[in-house]
Amino acid sequence: MPEKPPSNQVMPASPWAPLGHPTFRALWIATVVSSIGSWMHEVGAGWLMVTLNPSPMMVSLVQAAMILPIFFLALPAGALADVVDRRRYLIAAQSWMLGCAALLAVTTFPGWTQDWTLLLLTFALGCGNAMLMPAWSATLPQLVPREELPAAVALNSMGINLARAVGPALAGILVAVAGPAPTFLLNAISFTGVIYVLLRWRRAPQPRTMYAERFIGALRAGVRYVREAPQLQAVTARTAVLFLFCSGIWALLPLVARDSGGGAGAYGTLLACVGAGAVGGAFVLPHLRNRLSRDELLRAATVGCAGAMFAVSLGRSLAVLVPAMLLLGASWISALSTLHVSAQTSVPTWVRARALSVYLMVFSASMTGGSVLWGATAERWGVPVALMIAAAGAIAALFATGRFSLGQQHAADPMAPVAWPVPETHGAIEPDRGPVLVTVEYRVAPENAAAFVEEAQALRSIRRRDGAVAWGLFEDAARPGCYVESFLVESWAEHVRQHERGTAADRDVNERIRKYHVGPEPPQVRHLIAPGPGEG
Repeated sequence: MPEKPPSNQVMPASPWAPLGHPTFRALWIATVVSSIGSWMHEVGAGWLMVTLNPSPMMVSLVQAAMILPIFFLALPAGALADVVDRRRYLIAAQSWMLGCAALLAVTTFPGWTQDWTLLLLTFALGCGNAMLMPAWSATLPQLVPREELPAAVALNSMGINLARAVGPALAGILVAVAGPAPTFLLNAISFTGVIYVLLRWRRAPQPRTMYAERFIGALRAGVRYVREAPQLQAVTARTAVLFLFCSGIWALLPLVARDSGGGAGAYGTLLACVGAGAVGGAFVLPHLRNRLSRDELLRAATVGCAGAMFAVSLGRSLAVLVPAMLLLGASWISALSTLHVSAQTSVPTWVRARALSVYLMVFSASMTGGSVLWGATAERWGVPVALMIAAAGAIAALFATGRFSLGQQHAADPMAPVAWPVPETHGAIEPDRGPVLVTVEYRVAPENAAAFVEEAQALRSIRRRDGAVAWGLFEDAARPGCYVESFLVESWAEHVRQHERGTAADRDVNERIRKYHVGPEPPQVRHLIAPGPGEG
């Protein structure tokens, strides 16, 4: 049955509402233009590899080279994006990609590019994309209100797929007339629009924390958060399994186009059909979100992707391929949008780029591993068999990941920031001093003891996720009903950051647990800090 929104639901915004925000609108237009260049580049690179080395493995490695850097660089990129000026960071990443695309154009025009040169420069371009993606994903919620975020993600995906409809069609004509080199040059030029908009963007002042995070600490905090975030883990599990199988169609599509007899023009046409299907799917998505839960929507999208791959495995004529690509586009945008919104809304602002970088790492590892797997399978048994196995695997993935729920569709924001009061001290404390032992003493009636202990276990994930390295709950042997929660934090600065990292969901858990406390005074909190140099 469709999911029933809770009473505190946030009603979905108009699918066009985000375009009412000038900065989002300008960046959206610029990224559509840039995406047209990127899709032209993908057609040029894929077809250039077919002419240089038509081995299925080498053709599939073009996609792998673009995506693999995300696996290695996304987490460091996410940590950087959370601790440096994000606007300047985005400009630097876009500039790097412009340089890589321009270099590939320079080497291709005179015919110097070889198969491994193409892979190397594609990998370099992928490195820039890997550094860009976490920062861009974390920036999106700053451009629109939360209730417009699903619409913004869908518009973003629709823009990319609109570019997918236009870019490949233009590239197919251009490659057929002038070869792949002009597509690389136009891709380089397309980055200039995004850089211009970012230079003009006046980002709203961000709240300053008492103690700014350093890169290594931010990296560790991101890993720790993901380890204690079951909702994000559910999203990444669904992502890993789904795209391992659905990557097959992307890795092998240049060979499908070649086997259809249509050449570069057919490849561009097929990618354009995927883009057209995605644009159509983006129009339908808001209505589907009102009727289906996220889990139901992802199931339908998975079946659509599998159906498209199965159809392609059976036929090579455009009469079969065009409808299959339209279905693939609509299904692909539904799956990507659903997973991306789920990842966005499952993490708080302070760790968003780092947490989303893990999601992107899983996505890239799945797509890269799938590309290599299906390339090797096609090398051994042929493209149709590889696609048929991938389609069957995508359906099997539905059953393998059914227990991982993506959460509610329109629930009020559980990750809204709620800062706790800064701890009172007798004087200034050095930020690096520690470790810090925090204790919270509760008095609980005997009849509520079992329920209290069970409820209090939820604090473990919250404390560890936000900075604690150890957590425990103890009962005083001399005073029945006296329970002491304790957790250890490595430094005073890290504990102060804990107070800044609270969310609405954390507040609700704390309020639920404190209802078990009896007595006129609130639970007693103590902050015990290790002696500093020369003390003790």
